[in-house]
Amino acid sequence: MTRSAASRLWRYVEDRPHVRQLVTFGVIGVTATATHVACALLAEKHLGLAPIAANLVGYLCAFSISYFGNARFTFRRRVLHGPQFLRFVAASIAGLILSECLTYLLVNLIGLPFRIALIPIVIVVPIFSFVLSKLYAFADRKPQVASPADHSPL
Repeated sequence: MTRSAASRLWRYVEDRPHVRQLVTFGVIGVTATATHVACALLAEKHLGLAPIAANLVGYLCAFSISYFGNARFTFRRRVLHGPQFLRFVAASIAGLILSECLTYLLVNLIGLPFRIALIPIVIVVPIFSFVLSKLYAFADRKPQVASPADHSPL
């Protein structure tokens, strides 16, 4: 890709907040997911943890990358914001529950190897997490000011 093409692509992304958020969330998500997978596999192999426990280790390792990266870069919010952090924790726990349930289903009930079970997990959980992060954890909490048109009888 030439420099001018890259520049045009970046301007396109920057001019569309939803596209910028999705792209940035993706980059941070790939980083957090790679951390999650690497730590989970290492915990299973070298610490001898069961897949559910190893998956929890991976999740905990990826948590800070996800929070700080998404607060600062994806949603451009203050990082040190108590209520926002608590909403992120709640959204993240929901993602963890989904991840653990999928791990149990795919490994224990269906019988897939853990490394194969991680493939659908790292696809489904990030999509779920983006929606929850955008609509809940990092949602703009400013009260909406009614315009005069909102009070018209029509």
